[in-house]
Amino acid sequence: MRDLTQGPVPRLLVAMAMPILGGMLFQTLYYIVDLYFVAQLGQAAIAGVSAAGNANVAVFSLTQVLSVGVVALMSQAAGRQDRAEANHVFNQSLAIALLCAALAILSGVALVDWYMRSLSGDGATQSAGRSFFLAFLPGLALQFPLVAMSSALRATGVVKPTMAISILTVLLNIALAPVLIAGWGTGIPLGVFGAGLASTVAIGAGLVLMVIYFHKLEKFVYADRKLMAPQWALWRRIFVVGMPAGGEFALMFVYFTVVYLCLRDFGPTVQAGFGVGSRVMQSIFLPALAIAFAAAPVVGQNFGARLGARVQQTFWTTAWISSLLMLALTAVCIGMPDALIRVLTQDAAVVAFAADFLRVVALSFLANGIIFTCSSVFQGLGNTWPALIASGLRMFTFAMPALWMSSQRWFTPRHLWWLSVATVAGQALICLWLVRRELAQRLAFPANEGYQPIA
Repeated sequence: MRDLTQGPVPRLLVAMAMPILGGMLFQTLYYIVDLYFVAQLGQAAIAGVSAAGNANVAVFSLTQVLSVGVVALMSQAAGRQDRAEANHVFNQSLAIALLCAALAILSGVALVDWYMRSLSGDGATQSAGRSFFLAFLPGLALQFPLVAMSSALRATGVVKPTMAISILTVLLNIALAPVLIAGWGTGIPLGVFGAGLASTVAIGAGLVLMVIYFHKLEKFVYADRKLMAPQWALWRRIFVVGMPAGGEFALMFVYFTVVYLCLRDFGPTVQAGFGVGSRVMQSIFLPALAIAFAAAPVVGQNFGARLGARVQQTFWTTAWISSLLMLALTAVCIGMPDALIRVLTQDAAVVAFAADFLRVVALSFLANGIIFTCSSVFQGLGNTWPALIASGLRMFTFAMPALWMSSQRWFTPRHLWWLSVATVAGQALICLWLVRRELAQRLAFPANEGYQPIA
């Protein structure tokens, strides 16, 4: 365990964020490597993999329920030096993860055909998406126990093992992708099915390495089958904290689904362009996301230790760093979007569409940085409902106008991008108001609990 209640807050954030960023960068390479080789198979393959890959957002929303609940409860327990409570939360999270993994497999097999038909009207795109999804489905399920263990480490201030394992698994994925997708060395190209299979094998290897780490090296918490017997009161605590955060990411899934529905009649070129452009956008968000992810355990431990001044300092420091990063990324995306897109595909039509998408949505990057910061602070405080409220309001103001516009003759995809920029700005303003309100209420500790008045 690392004590995050001592030392300069900016230094702690950067020290925590760097390994997190490294792990996230390599994690993102899973999809970039796959998409690079899939792009060689044509527009229908890109569109199919992009649409099917949207299911990863849905699974990520569910893993975030677990991750946020674990980080919030374990980091606060660590701040109180309550090892027994932290270990209790960890083992219950493993039980939840195993149940979720089984449910993910069953629901994925049952719903894949309906899902692909809903998002695309093109038969080739549907076929490619189905093949990729079925190969990737076991990997999606394995993410639940992997997230439970990596979140336990992050809650206790330990992030380097997760980064190292992410790097190793991505290197494995990079090695497997050309072999399984293009048939290098085997002469048996599996196409989009190989892309999903490469990711599944790599994620499985990462889970094995994480289990070995916990068995051999982790000392603060440990797996105990006796402690994994379901305890509904603790499950409720985990879900009460985690559900709103998971709901945020579920709304992201809704966002992407709405966009694909609005674009389904524009053909595979447009869907492929959106898939590539959104993948690039998600990748360049990683520095700001890493800072935000680092803030949650710092806030959690200091809130558990009743150090209100450090909680507020963490919020403002994270907000400033995220804002500066996002402004720099905005300039890059407006100035050279084509170069970013060509890393993944050389298709001129796809590049042109995706570059236009980036130029417009780049105007929302600063607001997104603020949203990431506020969401992380809510997680550390153990109350993620305000973030869900802000996300829900944003989704309502986006989805309803988007679906209406898509039915009009004058509609073009650009209308969606400008609507997205406007609604993200509104969400950021709501988040700022809610986080200031939450800090004012939750940091009013009694004097004998170590509270220091904050200007």
